[in-house]
Amino acid sequence: MNKIKNQKNVVSRRQFIGTSVLAATGITAGVHSVFGAPAILKSYAKPNSLINGVQIGVITYSFRSLPDQSAEATLKYVTDCGISAIELMGEPAESYAGIPESTVDRRAFFGLMRKSREGGELTDDEKKQMEDMRVQMDSYNKEVQAWRNTVSMDKFKDIKKMYANAGVKIYAFKPSAFGPRNTDAEMDYGFRAAKALGASHVTLEHPSDDQRTKILGDLGAKHKIYVAYHGHEQQTPTFWDTALGQSKYNALNLDAGHYLAAGNPPVIDLINAKHDRIMSMHMKDRQKPENGKGNLPWGEGDTPIRDILQLMSAKKYKFPATIELEYQVPDSSDPVTEVKKCLEYCKNAFA
Repeated sequence: MNKIKNQKNVVSRRQFIGTSVLAATGITAGVHSVFGAPAILKSYAKPNSLINGVQIGVITYSFRSLPDQSAEATLKYVTDCGISAIELMGEPAESYAGIPESTVDRRAFFGLMRKSREGGELTDDEKKQMEDMRVQMDSYNKEVQAWRNTVSMDKFKDIKKMYANAGVKIYAFKPSAFGPRNTDAEMDYGFRAAKALGASHVTLEHPSDDQRTKILGDLGAKHKIYVAYHGHEQQTPTFWDTALGQSKYNALNLDAGHYLAAGNPPVIDLINAKHDRIMSMHMKDRQKPENGKGNLPWGEGDTPIRDILQLMSAKKYKFPATIELEYQVPDSSDPVTEVKKCLEYCKNAFA
């Protein structure tokens, strides 16, 4: 993820939403005139990605390569795609709420870590650089802990209102507050922030730790916020069973593409079996193991996206199908354009 930066030149929330409405309607008058306009103008051209009863959403991770990761810019990416519901990553919300700015070059740090992990020999300068960055990151993480322990939820409530005014519902929140190194206070903060944003659940990678899923499930029950565990190729039909048995607030953030790439039985069977415990589902078009496990533009892989969407519509399953853009974006394109293509593919599933 890009490191968090203060967004000094980002337009105000009022200006952003006003400008978006003007652009949608072709009006070139000043921004302030929009807010005195009739209510019908204010709600004109809001996105709607509810298709045949299936809520198509997007995880804002899909826009990770774009330079501006502010809450305002992220909202514009979402509405430009025509999406009306999202899984919001932590960075846009927390930067808006005033999280301390990191001075660590995370890309460089994780690049060195990857080189070392993959057997590459680090030079003496690289070893010193990595150790210096590790010390800086430890110090920064303590700053973040202190900030999370005291931050007001007002800014998160403001984000909920800003997004709702633009026609976007935040159904899930994914901050980096639930990992093994996070404190109990940070986890509590994560649930409170999710509630302030209007989310029904938080999402996180499955920790593969039964004690931790028990703790998280109990915290979810305390806050009445579900905990939806994400998985990659370690997903199996029984992957979530222990956590689901620990708390009714433990749930699935199923990834249909990764599940298929792992060589599991048909994902349709899992959806039918556990639909009442799925809070949201990531959608991507991956290949089966025998075809190479590639992550491809939608329609070129093996994930039965059309069948999944048609099943959700027919069975009236209410959890969102979340677009996660992970295939290589062509040099001639950009993430917003590619997410639009994914949404169009969803629409065509019912054509």
